[in-house]
Amino acid sequence: MSHADVLRSTPAVVPPPSRRAARAAHLSALSGTVGFIPLHAVWALGVPLWADEDRFRDWYAGGGGPYLLSLSAMAALAGVLALSLVRPWGVVFPRWVPLLAGRRVPPRTLAATASTVAVFLLLYTAWAAALSVAQWNEPGIFSRWIVVYGIPQFLVWGIGLLVAARSYRARTAPCPSS
Repeated sequence: MSHADVLRSTPAVVPPPSRRAARAAHLSALSGTVGFIPLHAVWALGVPLWADEDRFRDWYAGGGGPYLLSLSAMAALAGVLALSLVRPWGVVFPRWVPLLAGRRVPPRTLAATASTVAVFLLLYTAWAAALSVAQWNEPGIFSRWIVVYGIPQFLVWGIGLLVAARSYRARTAPCPSS
């Protein structure tokens, strides 16, 4: 048996996530999918819900639909990323993953990716909040009240992902030799 075969067949021993980390990951995944995708899917279909119809139509005609579909796909991936931090398939690739099945997931790569996505989500949230306050009285495509829903939703998404990533990093860190 080669060294690669041993690594592939030896499951990584990683303690389970704490309830706090599991809750954070699930809330992050829900926020990114159930909280984000439905409204953006409505807009991607061309429905100007909570939007100025004329401005929305122009924006949509300029590529708004594909843009929103891309954002929704990224939100779904971020949901999978959040769950991978607390599920067994975040430690060992499942059988159905071609070429990687049974191999260990590189923990540093997964933790760094999740942390980076979380930081960008939180930076975007801060930027969107500041921009919304600065432009509150200016007309826009979407209702200014969307921010009342969007900012808390993005905070849950980003903070949950960051908490789950920190837990994952701590659980998957190599144990110091005795």
